[in-house]
Amino acid sequence: MIRPRRSIREKLVTIVMSTTLAALAVSVGTVVAYDLRSYKSALLNDLATQAELVGHMTSAALAFDDGRLARENLALLRSRPSVRAAAIYDEHGALFATYVAPGETGAFPVRPAKGGRPVHAGGKETYVGNGDELVLYKPISENGELLGTVYLRSQNQLMERMRDYLVICACVTVLALLTAWLLVRRLGHTITTPIDAITNIAREVVARRDYSRRAPRISEDEAAELVDSFNAMLTEIEQRTRALEDSNREIARLNERLEARVQERTAQLELANSELELAIEEARNANQAKSAFLSSMSHELRTPLNAILGFAQILASKDMPTTPEQKLEFSGHILKSGRHLLTLINEILDLAKVEAGALSLSMEPVLLAEVLDECRSMIAPLAATRGVRVLFPEAPAARVQADRTRLKQVLLNLLSNAVKYNREGGAVVVDCTHPAPQRLRLSVQDTGMGLSPEQVAGLFQPFNRLGQEGGTQEGTGIGLVVTRRLVELMGGEIGVTSSPGAGSVFWIELACTDADGDVADAQPAARLAPAVAPAQPATVLYIEDNPANLKLVQEIVRFRPDLRLVSAPDGHFGLSLARSQKPDMILMDLNLPGLSGFEVLAQLRREPETARIPVIAVSANAMRADIERALAAGFVRYLTKPIDIGQFNEAIDGVLAQRTVEERQPE
Repeated sequence: MIRPRRSIREKLVTIVMSTTLAALAVSVGTVVAYDLRSYKSALLNDLATQAELVGHMTSAALAFDDGRLARENLALLRSRPSVRAAAIYDEHGALFATYVAPGETGAFPVRPAKGGRPVHAGGKETYVGNGDELVLYKPISENGELLGTVYLRSQNQLMERMRDYLVICACVTVLALLTAWLLVRRLGHTITTPIDAITNIAREVVARRDYSRRAPRISEDEAAELVDSFNAMLTEIEQRTRALEDSNREIARLNERLEARVQERTAQLELANSELELAIEEARNANQAKSAFLSSMSHELRTPLNAILGFAQILASKDMPTTPEQKLEFSGHILKSGRHLLTLINEILDLAKVEAGALSLSMEPVLLAEVLDECRSMIAPLAATRGVRVLFPEAPAARVQADRTRLKQVLLNLLSNAVKYNREGGAVVVDCTHPAPQRLRLSVQDTGMGLSPEQVAGLFQPFNRLGQEGGTQEGTGIGLVVTRRLVELMGGEIGVTSSPGAGSVFWIELACTDADGDVADAQPAARLAPAVAPAQPATVLYIEDNPANLKLVQEIVRFRPDLRLVSAPDGHFGLSLARSQKPDMILMDLNLPGLSGFEVLAQLRREPETARIPVIAVSANAMRADIERALAAGFVRYLTKPIDIGQFNEAIDGVLAQRTVEERQPE
């Protein structure tokens, strides 16, 4: 069979078309395959990099179990639109923190999936392709220890890119075959000239990377179209190259911002860690200070208890007979230690209230002359026993803004210290000056041994007696601590200057007030005239449930022939005795079984036959708030336990004298 002859043009067309088709299929297939492979690798590397950054930023959150910080770090993925969802799993595989892109579903695996293909050979990252999604798992490790796992779910753009390539390949193939066919059909021998021109331009573009070059348009045929297509391709390449360069610059800028954020987060974590270390150190110091305080307090409490229990055992022992003089001496030691223990307890309570912020002050203008006069009378007996002269300034006309009771407590503490730690026959000088407008300074100067700079530095520490622990003078080492807190609460300042061997000067500064009124001459308070001894002993009802306390009062009253004591163990029986005995006065404990002291008092006031009987509270509650509450409820006096016999007798005499005066007044 004879084949028909084909022209050169047809053969050329066939050859060109076949060659073009084969070359196009191979080249496009190779480029597409390579590009897809490179794109897949780049996509996985990008996801792995994102996972690495997320893992690095959230490692501290996993270590400190801070879910909020982990969620904030995951929220930074908003800058990556291709990431649909992300999650952090802890070391046990439990879900720790999640992130879902807007418009996406929030379903996450209960635990990280096992298996999957590795992103890099020998790497720990694995991925799983699921249709149009790509899931990557990245372990979070620190110092070889697994902290958790990063889960990233991203859009699988590989399939979309493959579809685009198929469409592009089809279009390019059709266009290329059509162009080749037209060129071969129309150009003939003239086709080589424009092809050479295009070849030359292509060589220059490849060699110089100058995509601004263009092939010359020689003819108006298919070769010209080829030239135009070639130039258009160069234009597109040039535009894409510029776009790629812009994208690279933008990526670099974003990377710089990301690095800055990472550095900022790192600095914040370092600051948080330093603050945490500081807080831990402060807590450790506080615990050590508390332990030292408790140890010192235990020592100070046991010291007077040792004397009390020791001498009491001697007095109670049948195997250790004592003379009356020894009994009197031992009783004095017990009484002295008991008073010291009571002072210590009161000062510890004051210190506890001040440190807890539970101490309430009644700030008012206080006439300084009156307070100094009261302090003079109270410190005089102690100064007389030591042979110390105490010199007060002439009555100053100043008023200071302070709590009157606490100001007197502060001054008495400074004065008692100046007297106790003074030398025999020494002197104490109280002075009043104005160091600044609206400020008044009270100073207490003594002629004692003075303090060294090291002793001054530890002066206001609890239980620090500055080496006087073994001295003859009793002390707790708390008074100055309470004094300093009280002065500061009253808006003042306290300070000390001392010279070893010469003495010390303690001073406080308080704000002056402009309250009107001159300083009146101090007038002694009017005293009630002593009551005429009644023909019959006055009846005193003592309502007390503690047998030891009742026995103590019975022994005190035994030495008072002008008194007759009846007692009741509870509130109900006490009310019955009050109705039947009609006592002249009632002593009442506040913490009674059944009815409390306040309830008994209220019942007494409601009944006409007992409403006018004066009632004195006797309680171990020594807090100022308890005393004020009792006096406000209607108790005429308040005695605190342990009972001071002098104050006890004075209270009874005063109440009986007042009752006698009231009975003599006409109705």
